[in-house]
Amino acid sequence: NNLHLLELNFEKDTALKQLFESNDPEEYISLLEMHLGQSIDIHNSLLFLDEIQAFPVMLAKLRWLYEDMPELAVIATGSLLDFTLADHSFSMPVGRVTYSHLEPVTFNEFLAADSKGMLLKYLQGLSIDDIRRGNTLNPAIHKKLLELFKIYTLVGGMPEPLNTWLESRSFPAVAKIQQNLLASYRDDFTKYAPRFEPDILDEVMKKIPRMLGQQIKYSNINGDVRSEVIKKAMNLLTTARICHKIYAASADGIPLGATINYRKFKTIFLDTGLAAASLGLQMDVEWKNTDLILVNKGAMAEQVTGQLLRTAQAAYREPSLHYWARDKKGSEAEVDYLIQCGMNIVPIEVKAGSTGSMKSLHSLMSLKNLSHAIRINTDLPSVVEVNMKTTQSKKVNYTLLSLPIYMTEQAKTLAQEMLEKVH
Repeated sequence: NNLHLLELNFEKDTALKQLFESNDPEEYISLLEMHLGQSIDIHNSLLFLDEIQAFPVMLAKLRWLYEDMPELAVIATGSLLDFTLADHSFSMPVGRVTYSHLEPVTFNEFLAADSKGMLLKYLQGLSIDDIRRGNTLNPAIHKKLLELFKIYTLVGGMPEPLNTWLESRSFPAVAKIQQNLLASYRDDFTKYAPRFEPDILDEVMKKIPRMLGQQIKYSNINGDVRSEVIKKAMNLLTTARICHKIYAASADGIPLGATINYRKFKTIFLDTGLAAASLGLQMDVEWKNTDLILVNKGAMAEQVTGQLLRTAQAAYREPSLHYWARDKKGSEAEVDYLIQCGMNIVPIEVKAGSTGSMKSLHSLMSLKNLSHAIRINTDLPSVVEVNMKTTQSKKVNYTLLSLPIYMTEQAKTLAQEMLEKVH
């Protein structure tokens, strides 16, 4: 059944706070009916509490809605909410609130929104057996999907820029919205993190898209500012979900989170479109480039891949990303991402080129004795058996699943399918 939406915005309508002063849900509904000028059927309504960070004590009142009025569906959202909760003095309704981590729109969702449902259904129906047999995609369809993915990468998954693109097909119109969003985030910092220097936050926020794919060293962001200050700014931006840290993991075993080195990390921005806007990429020029993997020296491909891999986990879990790095002098190596498939670690390398050019991946597979890996590139899907020697003359044998970048969301599912067929 379709629920009747009751959307309340605590920033736009400041009078709403007075309607929720008590702890009596029946009083809330009675006052809301008068405020909105309509009757409310709690059995057939969705109460959507937006910008709840402007009235954080409302989070505590969710307890009474849960306990005294369970038949009413309630969703609460807010920007930079973790900033507000850091200093809250009320009791959170533990056990009465289900947390969901909302990520930007994915490429699959972009296809659905852009009336490309047939393409989406075909992609989601591809199996490992199809890929092994070479029964995958017609080259013309493959080219079309790469073009659509380039547009998605530059427009991004934030609702307003995406909706602007779907309605106007205008890159300049999208770019204007993206710049407005970036400015809005900076304005929010001064409201919700007033005790920290906004200029430092702004500088770090601008530097993150310029350091995609690089191990973060605070001195490289601003050598004239103490590392502790830069670190605090980075942590605030992470808390605000403006960026996400990708921690180095040793790949010695599972869970991956147990092998993390918290001093070594890379970052991605919250959204690929906003990252492109912050970098000043000209969308109408970049989308015509022959290979998305090469845009901004491959950094944008690593950004969008990480962003989509975050959505492979259940919404109730805190999304996390990991990578592998070896800093041994003279034999440095790095693999872009590591994912966990059951009891197996599966590395993911984002790059163009042949299997012979993936020295870091070969080293990791040999060193940790891993059996399966994924390469994200712009070629048609394939599965190959790699049998060769590393640069240290060690034998390496593993199964490599190559996927076009537009199939990143299917990477984990296909890897699990591949591993199940082995066992």
